[in-house]
Amino acid sequence: MIALTAAGAVVVAAGVTGALLLGGGKDDTAKPGPAESGSAPGPSGSGSGSADNPRAGTGPGPTVPGWKVVVNPKRGIAFDVPPEWSLESRDWAGGYVEDEDADDESAPFLVAYAAPAYLKEQWCGSDEDKDGTKDYVPLAAAGTRGNKGAKSTEQVARNDATMWVYGAYTQPDKKKVTTGPVESYTTRSGLKGSLASATSTGADQQGACDSDGKATVFAFEDSAGKIASWSFHGAKGVREELPDATVRKILSTVREYEMPES
Repeated sequence: MIALTAAGAVVVAAGVTGALLLGGGKDDTAKPGPAESGSAPGPSGSGSGSADNPRAGTGPGPTVPGWKVVVNPKRGIAFDVPPEWSLESRDWAGGYVEDEDADDESAPFLVAYAAPAYLKEQWCGSDEDKDGTKDYVPLAAAGTRGNKGAKSTEQVARNDATMWVYGAYTQPDKKKVTTGPVESYTTRSGLKGSLASATSTGADQQGACDSDGKATVFAFEDSAGKIASWSFHGAKGVREELPDATVRKILSTVREYEMPES
């Protein structure tokens, strides 16, 4: 288990953790390890992702010319991101736990994803714990996962959109998160499901990298009848905020693909 300082704007304060999935688990999430506040070049040092794309040459190609394809081979789900995004390993899964549970290896995730992509992995760096080492956070991230035990796509979309904003940006105050209504959505490939978005207003910004946040989650039933989801979260109200139109364009590319036989 490895704890990674990535996936949101409140790395030191919030319990953001990740793990390499080394076995054939039934879901795309793993139990978190203790959150670390040490410096990291990104979720796994993948840099710009253009030369050392950890998923290059596997799975389908992008549907948007010039974009990169992001693949979750455990679920047979793909989506496209602009070329400046970097890709995490296909075997990585992570998310957020409650602040007070950051050192508890058995603590459940508030929200999680697998095989994500990141926009500006080192968007902001600060040394909030005064240990002499900067902790870096990305501007935005997107990934996919299975949702074992979920009762409906509507439940997943609304809950996960809320939890991404809460976990990454407003802990411990859920009252600063506003979640919109759940709507029906169909991707360009024909995947039909539920879509919800959430934002925060007035999040604590005492830290140099703190900001308000936003999240969008699309939940759907895959071809096997299991609920899966795509999620985006990113900083809100900052100069480099990713436009909602771009988020929607990325979302529109979510699709299933036939996984190669191992």
